[in-house]
Amino acid sequence: MELYITELSKYFITLFMALYTLECFLVFRFQEEEKRSGIYIRQNLLMFLVHFSCFLVICFETGNIEYLFFYVLQQILLFATVMLFRMVYPKGNRLVINNMCMLLSIGFVILTRLSFEKAIKQFFIVTVSIVAGMLIPYFIHKLKFLKSLTWVYAAVGVTALGIVLILGATTRGSKISYSIAGVTFQPSEFVKIIFVFFLASAFYESQSLLRVVLTAALAGIHVLVLVASRDLGSALIFFIVYVMMVFIATGKWIYLFLGSAGGCGAAVLAYQFFTHVQVRVQAWRDPFSCIDDAGYQITQSLFAISSGGWFGLGLFRGTPSSIPFVEADFVFSAVAEELGILFSMCMILVCISCFIMFMDISVRLQDRFYRLIAFGLGVTYIFQVFLTIGGGTKFIPMTGVTLPFISYGGSSVLTTLVMFFIIEGLYMIQQEEGAKRVKKKRRRRIQQKAFREEETEEAE
Repeated sequence: MELYITELSKYFITLFMALYTLECFLVFRFQEEEKRSGIYIRQNLLMFLVHFSCFLVICFETGNIEYLFFYVLQQILLFATVMLFRMVYPKGNRLVINNMCMLLSIGFVILTRLSFEKAIKQFFIVTVSIVAGMLIPYFIHKLKFLKSLTWVYAAVGVTALGIVLILGATTRGSKISYSIAGVTFQPSEFVKIIFVFFLASAFYESQSLLRVVLTAALAGIHVLVLVASRDLGSALIFFIVYVMMVFIATGKWIYLFLGSAGGCGAAVLAYQFFTHVQVRVQAWRDPFSCIDDAGYQITQSLFAISSGGWFGLGLFRGTPSSIPFVEADFVFSAVAEELGILFSMCMILVCISCFIMFMDISVRLQDRFYRLIAFGLGVTYIFQVFLTIGGGTKFIPMTGVTLPFISYGGSSVLTTLVMFFIIEGLYMIQQEEGAKRVKKKRRRRIQQKAFREEETEEAE
């Protein structure tokens, strides 16, 4: 019986996920949230079906009643998040919230399979983060002074990274975290958001050459501190975000060209000066030549992805634990092995639909400051997804960053939740701007009509 349930569930889970992914892109057929309501309802239903089907398999495979209670708690959290957000922010973007909950549910499923203890810890962090994050759209919508804190953002970012460089604990050769009262933080995750606000505020005020040079110097300090901490994955994200935001803010291709050239040069220097970069490049080029050493992680990742096939081996039927740090750096491989390549591709498309919505919100915003924030957060999010999945599939060398919402990591999941709630606040601003434009056009039409009527009366 258990075998039949596990085998059949693989196809149902993939089908539900594929239908959910399709709905993610059907949303873009409509501009008004009211016309999307049917799509959102179907998404919620499919999300709960995917979640239920996965935990049904987990309970049958393990026979542990604790998983059932944990599933109920997750369902309560996800359902409450969807409903409360709809009640508190009726003008919010429900695709962003639905995708956030779907990706969180996938993360809960795969972490429960990998480490029940870590899954519980992640669940607690997500719960607290969502409760606090519900206030963020309101503050983003109401607080106008955020535009004028340019140098405060820069100072806070550099200081936070500098503290880790000096006092941070060394983990796998890098100083990326700092502990306070037994709670470990990874400041670079939070500084990503502050960094985007810094650049948006700076280029909101001016796009002159002097401003570009000044921001380049401060951005360079951020990157150099991260390089000194050997957190090269985060340094790469900061660099890419800076180059793209300068290009969008100024519209000048020369900055994009210079940034690309500088990035290539920095990559060559990093390879020359950092031995662990050389090791990762060697593991990327030919992992099987060093399969017992540097190439072990990536080869095990490739074995896991290939063994999963289209529909996966089924939860608790694979061996993802054979990959070191699978719950963080290589969680995509665990998903592909046990839930299948088709499911994994759908998960990637869900992430892409988030990025497309971020960009759609960005281009529709009239205020330059908010437009740049939406763009910067979108680039930060999708580039981190690319680095994690690209590294795990041997498309690029491994960078050591986490997959947003899916990987284990309190700082990562908290930061990504904050990003999504900020986007919701920006969407509300965009809706408000749209309503003002409609009122202005209506008022202009009324005035023009009244003027024409006056001319007619004078002519008569």
